[in-house]
Amino acid sequence: MPLLTCQDLSLGYEGRKIVSGLNFKVDSGDCLCIVGENGSGKSTLMKTILGLQAPVGGKILTGDGLKPNEIGYLPQQTVVQKDFPASVWEIVLSGCGNRTGMRPFYNKEEKRIAKEKIEKMGLTPLSKRCYRELSGGQQQRVLLARALCATRKMILLDEPVSGLDPKVTSEMYDLIESLNKKDGITVIMISHDIEAAVKYADHVLHIGHEVFFGTKEEYLKSASSRTFLKGGEANG
Repeated sequence: MPLLTCQDLSLGYEGRKIVSGLNFKVDSGDCLCIVGENGSGKSTLMKTILGLQAPVGGKILTGDGLKPNEIGYLPQQTVVQKDFPASVWEIVLSGCGNRTGMRPFYNKEEKRIAKEKIEKMGLTPLSKRCYRELSGGQQQRVLLARALCATRKMILLDEPVSGLDPKVTSEMYDLIESLNKKDGITVIMISHDIEAAVKYADHVLHIGHEVFFGTKEEYLKSASSRTFLKGGEANG
């Protein structure tokens, strides 16, 4: 059974439907890139997968025992979040919140996991630093480490390289590729960068006037791809 299956899914908010007829599946170890025009429902889809809002119609099924609170999530950052007054250690450790249950504290195992993810992201020298003092690239690594604390199987990334310079963007994509290909973590990533989608994704979901789901090779031959590329990049 696939790790995630969406069947005839309709999405919306405040009673307004923004996209319908989403049918796709994500297998364990896959990298799915979600592309589409601004406001097409990409971020809404992620929030629905996470159980943060209910679908308007259809259903989302998970396999291999995966629960919505066991999915790591790296959301788009707001200006307020960039200025968050907490240490790197505190932010990464908070990613273990779904493991604590009713406990008001983190145990040794959760602290070990947080330390491991900080090391994996190359953040150990910065663990006591205040988050808001870090560069944009360092902040994204912190949030990625936090997301990894929440999961062993799947992470959702909403525009993970937004606002980063080309060098840091390349480093971030390399990190994501390593997590996917070497560590076997399933990745679902929203991106306005078609080149990245083609380079890193196994499958592409295009949400717009028409919905497309298939391999990246199939996507490049599709009408959705030609229309989207002709119109230029789209954000959001």
